[in-house]
Amino acid sequence: MSPAITTLTQPLSLAVTSAARPPRKAATVKTDKRKGQTSLGFGGDKKETKWHCVEGCGACCKLQKGPSFPSPEEYFDDPSDVQLYKSLIGADGWCIHYEKSTRKCSIYPDRPYFCRAEPEVFKSLFGVKEKNFHKEACSFCRDTIKAIYGSNSEELHNFNCSIRKSSS
Repeated sequence: MSPAITTLTQPLSLAVTSAARPPRKAATVKTDKRKGQTSLGFGGDKKETKWHCVEGCGACCKLQKGPSFPSPEEYFDDPSDVQLYKSLIGADGWCIHYEKSTRKCSIYPDRPYFCRAEPEVFKSLFGVKEKNFHKEACSFCRDTIKAIYGSNSEELHNFNCSIRKSSS
């Protein structure tokens, strides 16, 4: 029989020390009066996102988007708008004026008001305030592009790149 070896160790204590740091500054939002652009604090130069249509997409021209999108009756108060919208839907769910080969609208200058992504339209249809138009329009486009073409689509990539480029 061998004698038991007992090792005594002192309990470990964790000491937390903090280096003396100056107090943190609160984040600030700065506006460049000359350009009317907003940049966020923390030294970044991130400017407000500006929406614009990216040619060759056409996701908004897919008028039957599926159950995850509101129906025309949910969008419009005026029954004539519902009727016009439904009359534009082709057998394949795309607008009858959307030319798939060119990915362009054949009646673009004369398209109905609800086909126009403008602050007034977003306010009347969705209740979006003018100051939130760009952010909401970008969000609407991204959601629609994802639903029509997919989350990893070239169309979504092109949209995001174009918006980033124009906002920098």
